[in-house]
Amino acid sequence: MIKRLKPFANPYYTGPVTDHFDGLRFFNPGGEMPASLRAIWEWRRSGNRQAWPEAFPSPLPLDVPPPSVTGDAARMVAVGHASFLLQTGGLNLLLDPVWSDRCAPPLGPRRYNPPGIRFEDLPEIHVVCVSHSHYDHMDRPTLERLHDVHRPRFVAPLGCDALIRRWRRRADVSAHDWHERVVLNDAVAVTLDPTHHWSARGVFDRRMTLWASFAFETPAGLVYVIGDTGFHEGINYRAARGTFGAPKLAVLPMGAYDPRSVMRPQHQDPDEAVRGARFLGAEMVLGSHWGTFQLTDEAVEDPLLRLAAALERWDVSPLRFVPARPGLVTSLPLRLDAPLPEPLAATAETMAPTVHNGSSARTSPSA
Repeated sequence: MIKRLKPFANPYYTGPVTDHFDGLRFFNPGGEMPASLRAIWEWRRSGNRQAWPEAFPSPLPLDVPPPSVTGDAARMVAVGHASFLLQTGGLNLLLDPVWSDRCAPPLGPRRYNPPGIRFEDLPEIHVVCVSHSHYDHMDRPTLERLHDVHRPRFVAPLGCDALIRRWRRRADVSAHDWHERVVLNDAVAVTLDPTHHWSARGVFDRRMTLWASFAFETPAGLVYVIGDTGFHEGINYRAARGTFGAPKLAVLPMGAYDPRSVMRPQHQDPDEAVRGARFLGAEMVLGSHWGTFQLTDEAVEDPLLRLAAALERWDVSPLRFVPARPGLVTSLPLRLDAPLPEPLAATAETMAPTVHNGSSARTSPSA
């Protein structure tokens, strides 16, 4: 008699079945699954990747942050890709920190610009927030180095704590489900919020750790940070506004989106990011996840061209949505001389996924 094989176990997390966990893997409720391995293989063989220049340096100088920021202020610095330093309420927080020359070292995609802050110039780091387990957001060498030098508190979605503890057994790390609020000190708290994405460190552990966005309550107001997301008809954006209100500052990804047939479920493009900003009602947005690591097919400046078209289409001032280059410093309270558009209504047009015609935005601005 042949015994039935048991299903593969989740090596990172064990917990009850929920509306986004089936007992083995996490999923996006009512959303899309990531592209299949076969689809990814066929894309990799397509030969449609646009050439990037040898380097894509930031026009901004490297930042040297102050030791801390107190009072009713906040200071956000773009490090590159999805990495940011947030200083507020006496805390210094790193978000998805990657200082490695390659994500997924030693053979993963290389950096096209250095981090916007030298690691040696970082202030004392109190908290590190990791949005999910993909290599361009959860960089083992950087997390190990941060633990060894700063001994921070790590905050991450369910299952990601197991990875961090494998690398540094004594790390101070807590893992949280969507909608869990974490008090960081008497002035700052963070809530892990749903985002439409997935996770993996290899071929066999897809969706075995959770992914999340971060809603920071700070003395300067709400700061909403998304590491990665597909647009998902703007559902999560509208839900976030309903839960937290309009952010003073948001970090929204706007790169690594082509080909759409593969990337649509996990990476929004600039037009979708601008619509997300309007669904949120964010007073200012920093566009992230572009220009540092070449993960997908689009040209390095394609996100900038598509962003310019999207801002015009959706009536958003360029002062309100800024593509983040390494070293960019944004301070709260904001002082912007630009109209703030009303939150976007949910319609067939505003919720529709962007369809690209296969050409670069440089040659097809209406794509």
